[in-house]
Amino acid sequence: MDQLILETVSRHMSKKKIIKGTQKGFNNGKSRLTNLITSYDETTGLVDKGRAVDTIYLDLNKAFNTVSHKILIE
Repeated sequence: MDQLILETVSRHMSKKKIIKGTQKGFNNGKSRLTNLITSYDETTGLVDKGRAVDTIYLDLNKAFNTVSHKILIE
């Protein structure tokens, strides 16, 4: 189910050119690891300059597990 949603969303976003080049999650060749490295570099750079940094983490995996797959497909 997750793979079907990923493919559908990726195809739609690619057609509509919604995803910027900086987006990691839905671009081929850009993984969570590259996202983590980029985030770490940007955060430590801001901290080195004495700037405040706020981070919010979202785990949407459980959100998909609570919705009926039949409803998602429809």
